[in-house]
Amino acid sequence: MKLLRVGTAGSERPALLDADGTLRDLSGLVPDIDGTLLADGAAMERIRAAATAGDLPALDAAGLRVGPPVGRIGKVVCIGLNYHDHARETGAQPPAEPVVFLKAPDTVVGPHDTVLVPRRSVKTDWEVELAVVIGRTARYLGSAEEGLACVAGYAVAHDVSEREWQIERGGTWDKGKNCETFNPLGPWLVTADEVPDPQRLSLRLWVNGELRQDGTTADQIFPVGEVVHYLSQFMTLHPGDVVNTGTPAGVAMGQPEPKPYLRAGDVVELEVAGLGRQRQSLKGA
Repeated sequence: MKLLRVGTAGSERPALLDADGTLRDLSGLVPDIDGTLLADGAAMERIRAAATAGDLPALDAAGLRVGPPVGRIGKVVCIGLNYHDHARETGAQPPAEPVVFLKAPDTVVGPHDTVLVPRRSVKTDWEVELAVVIGRTARYLGSAEEGLACVAGYAVAHDVSEREWQIERGGTWDKGKNCETFNPLGPWLVTADEVPDPQRLSLRLWVNGELRQDGTTADQIFPVGEVVHYLSQFMTLHPGDVVNTGTPAGVAMGQPEPKPYLRAGDVVELEVAGLGRQRQSLKGA
């Protein structure tokens, strides 16, 4: 299933995109798409049954904003340097263990919402990523297989980053990762049953129409199941939590000088195969 949330920011309603591309209203069945729903197998089956039976009312998608596909996110956990080609382009050795950092849930915006270039920023960068949405509690898991079993679904994420603040200003990466609007998510949450192998997904990103990133999750250093298993040894992942699993090569930081960092007026488009496409215009904060 392709689950999404539509409407004005803060007042989104749950919806489903059916096989014919028609937007269907879920608000008569469930209050929202969030961790509570994703952990409720019976509720998810009711949605499937209603979709199959054609019982869901259609929504007019014209002019309707698409919000993040998951509401009330508890935490966003991110994996850095998780692609072999991205590690090479930045001159870094592939990490022996996953590099972990956090983004605040309030960085998450809709897939087509405006991204704000922070004031005094000169190194705002792009990163297309596969996002994993947790569907059951992951705590001290025993294997990568158990990690995959905790995944409710997948989505497109844009891990926007300010590289000067991330790398050159001391301390942790958090200052360059938690600016407002720095985590567009969606358009859909595609349930895990529709993604038989998360290590065979292509990712692409364009800036002002120019292809900048063209990678595949097959190049991940730590596959999805291993990432979830690993994280569960250090923190409890709850239903509705989001894990951004890293970006392939092609970011601005990895380009020759002068590096083409993002500026107000730029347009970024990105997609992950089967998971939808995003488009953001940038403006100054």
